[in-house]
Amino acid sequence: MTAGIPASAAGIAEAVRSGELSATEVVKAALDLVESKDNEIGAFTTLVTERALAEAEAVDRTRRDGGHLGPLAGVPYGVKDLFDIEGVTTLAGSKILRSRSPAPRDAVLVERMTAAGAILLGGLKMGEFAYDFTGENVHYGPSRNPLDTTRMTGGSSGGSAAAVAAGFVPLSLGSDTNGSIRVPSAFCGLCGLKPTYGRLPRTRTFPF
Repeated sequence: MTAGIPASAAGIAEAVRSGELSATEVVKAALDLVESKDNEIGAFTTLVTERALAEAEAVDRTRRDGGHLGPLAGVPYGVKDLFDIEGVTTLAGSKILRSRSPAPRDAVLVERMTAAGAILLGGLKMGEFAYDFTGENVHYGPSRNPLDTTRMTGGSSGGSAAAVAAGFVPLSLGSDTNGSIRVPSAFCGLCGLKPTYGRLPRTRTFPF
């Protein structure tokens, strides 16, 4: 994140809950950073700017009204582009899905993140149909390793790792069958978790 914004999700949420920062300030800073740096990194396929700003304002309004703020209040994040985002076509890294209708609602895990107060910035690059270990994508270009942009992120959740390692967001969602979270996390110097199979629902998530 940028100067004055904590680097961790916990730090951001605490600053928003205390009123030290507004969620809108955090999200605008994150969007500005993506706009200025992502041409070099290639983490995002889609930004949902209007949605992100509206979600941030909702968090700020809840705080002003004395309402309950979730554990991720004001924390920006992105999702691998196989999680449905309402109003956005889920590409799963492929060009043959471009003609699909936009998703009618969010994936369950996106809904849960929203309920926790997190703020979605958009969809993140991935290997086509999640079958990739490099972070390359012939249709949408590679996600580049922010530690050294001449090197690969690993895959298939390459954009998810790149977005965090570049400081665009403090956390992101990916998916992992044979290392698709763990490989890019290791390559980009991050902590990545593959949850126990069946622990989290994959409802409205494009299948491997």
